[in-house]
This record gives sequence, structure tokens and C-alpha cells, in this order.
Amino acid sequence: METKLKRIAEVAREQPKERFTSLVHLVNEEMLENCHIEMDGRKTPGVDGVTKKVYGENLQENLKDLVARMKKQAYKPKPVKRIYIEKENGGQRPIGIPAYEDKLVQSAVAKILSAVYEEDFLDCSFGFRPKRNCHDALRLLGGIINKPEINYVVDTDIKGFFDNVDHEWIMKFLDHRIQDPNLQRLVSRFLKSGIKEDGVKYESKKGTPQGGVCSPVLANLYLHHVVDLWFEKKMRKVLKGKAYMVRYADDIIFCFQYEEDIKYFYKSFVERLKKFELELSEEKTNIVKLDKDDGDDDYRNSTFDFLGFTHYMGKCKDGIKRIKRKTSKNNLRRSISRCKEWIKKNKETPIKGFMKRLNRKLKGTYNYFAVSDNSRSLTKLYREIRKLVFKWLNRRSQKRSYNWEGFIKFLSETPIVKPRIKVNLYEIKVGSRYLE
Repeated sequence: METKLKRIAEVAREQPKERFTSLVHLVNEEMLENCHIEMDGRKTPGVDGVTKKVYGENLQENLKDLVARMKKQAYKPKPVKRIYIEKENGGQRPIGIPAYEDKLVQSAVAKILSAVYEEDFLDCSFGFRPKRNCHDALRLLGGIINKPEINYVVDTDIKGFFDNVDHEWIMKFLDHRIQDPNLQRLVSRFLKSGIKEDGVKYESKKGTPQGGVCSPVLANLYLHHVVDLWFEKKMRKVLKGKAYMVRYADDIIFCFQYEEDIKYFYKSFVERLKKFELELSEEKTNIVKLDKDDGDDDYRNSTFDFLGFTHYMGKCKDGIKRIKRKTSKNNLRRSISRCKEWIKKNKETPIKGFMKRLNRKLKGTYNYFAVSDNSRSLTKLYREIRKLVFKWLNRRSQKRSYNWEGFIKFLSETPIVKPRIKVNLYEIKVGSRYLE
């Protein structure tokens, strides 16, 4: 199966105008079984309550029945289960959880779509793409901003993107490359499967739910046509100066040489989004003039946030001003808050197990934020966690367990893992051709 997907990718790369007419046959028992093996069994079940373990008890029979229904066009996805998770600003983000069987089919379809469209997607887009991560997006953005001719950044926000994807447009975009009616029908049924919340089913006339296995690649397909190609093929050609973009899912940063280009771009971008049933959140969209002068390092009026980091212009050891990053205030506060809640819940755990699990959690946080220039924020996080551990270990009993000197001695024997910079953001690994 992997060989077949590679062959599809080769054809897509070598023949950019090729339209695939026969793909759905790849969604067979072999592929679905592979998808089952790859599925995370710890995920929340959908509306049917079926888990990976339950479905796997009669796996072969279940897959055989599923494929038979698909061949007869009798397979219909169940409505997604809607739950909510907290957003950074205190609001709630709706998440759609498909039924387990639908996850398998969506996963198979997503593999096929990725094999085709990964060859079409541009170097400036990241997010939900294989072998491309947040650090790669940050590296490319840094390479762009450090170009001497780039003086302005436009940090954009699309209102409720995943909730407002237009189904008709996404099917048109799909048709550019995939003309297999059966595969198109599957995608359409996923989009229109509906939402179930508190036992009530609602129609889904637009949007592709976050949490759906197919949603990321469909979102990338939508924005590839709506934003990426438009900016690359049209905008960059009519602007007077240099212009670049970096997109991570629906989080998009645009970079410009001249301020006058921004005014034309901004108006055009609003109109472009409107054409495809999307809206720019003007209150969350910021225009930043980069402070590239050789003066002081007062970066407070020349910052923007992207992918959990605050970006600012600062001097490096060689005396040259370059883009730097530090953990954003919201992310730092949230990391400390999460650790505090975890420590409170687990303070009665035997001390060795407690410290081992705490360090495992911290390593996960460090792995993302341990990037070039961010040592100060990491040190602050470490010190705050150390104070929290001291506080809550002393609440394990009525008698105070440690004074500060005793606690420091305890840490010398059972340390809290210290952060260290692991990720070099000045070395561009993915998308370097875009800078040429």
C-alpha cells in the first residue's frame, strides 16, 4: 500500500495537471487495517462509544463488512460528537470527534489526498504536513524577516476558519486534481455528516470540524487555493517590493518591504477571503514595523506572536540585529498553570514516582520551547516550577517537610530536569528554496 501511495505521489509530482480518476479502490481492508494499527487507542470515542480496543476484537469481520458497505454505497458516516476545549483567551473551541469506524475511513482518505496534494502544496505552508513542523515554520519566517529588505509584518487572523469552510468550494478545489466520483462522494459525506451535541443532531452546512482526521488536509487544500496560490501567483507579482508569507494551518504571517504594498494587499486580502465565505478578524490582525536600526534593544513596540512565541528584533553576539523569539506571556503563564494543577493533583504520589513523572512532563514542554534565544523564558519556567514543587511538597502533611536549604539538598539527589537549548532556528531545513 505504501508503494502505491508513493507511485501516486510520483505521478502527481511529474504531471502537475494530471487528474486522478480511480483512487477509492485503495481504501481496502489492508489500508484500513494499517489505519487501525496507527490509531491512538486513548482518544475519546465518538457518538457510538466504540473504542479501538472494542473495534479490534472482531477486526477482520468489521473491516470486511465496512468495505462491503462502501462498495455498495451503503456506508454513511455518523455525526461527529461535539466537545469543547479551552482557548488561550478563555473562550472555548469546538472539537468534532468522529465515530471510530469513520476515523478509519477518514484516515485512509487523508493518506490518499496527502499523496496527491503534498506535491502541489507550496514551500511556505506548514501544519498537518509530513516532515514539516512548527520549528520549520519558525526557521523559514526567521530567514524571511532577517532579509535586509523586509521591514513590515502583517499578523493575520481568519475568524472561525474551520467552522466556515464552504463545502461547495472545497469540492471544486478537490475536483482540480481528483475526479474519482466515489472518493468525492466520501469526502462530501464526511463534510455533511452532521454534529451531535447533548443528544441533539445538527446539520453541518459548512465547516470541517477540528478533530476530524480528514479536516487538516482539507483545510490545507482550501487555503492552498484561497490564499497560497493567490499570494504567490498574483499578489507578489503586482506589489512594488519584496513580499513573503508563512502559513501554519490557518495561522498566517505576511512580510513586506514597503508600507504602501500593505495597504493594497490588505484590501485585496479582505476581498479575497469574502469571495470564499471567510472573514478577516481585523481586531486580531496586526501590522508591525520591524525595528532594524542599530539603536537600542527596546523591542516592545516591534513584536508579534506566532506559534506560541513572541518575535522581536534584537542584537546577536556579532552586534547585528536579527529576529529573536521568547515564549509568549500567555504560553508561559499557561505552562506554569498546567504544571501547578498537575502538582496539586499528584502531590501525594510517592516522591520518586512524582519526580519522574514531573520531569517527563517538563521534557515535553522543553522540547518545543527550547529554541534559539529563549533561554531566559525557559529559566523562568524552571524556577517557577521549582517554587511550586517546594510549596506543594510541604503540604503533603501537617508537618513542614523541607526548609529551602533542605529542599535544595533534596534536588541535588532527585533533580528537576533543567532546560537547555536544543533547537537551532537559524538553520533552515525546510522551504529554503522559497527564500531564493
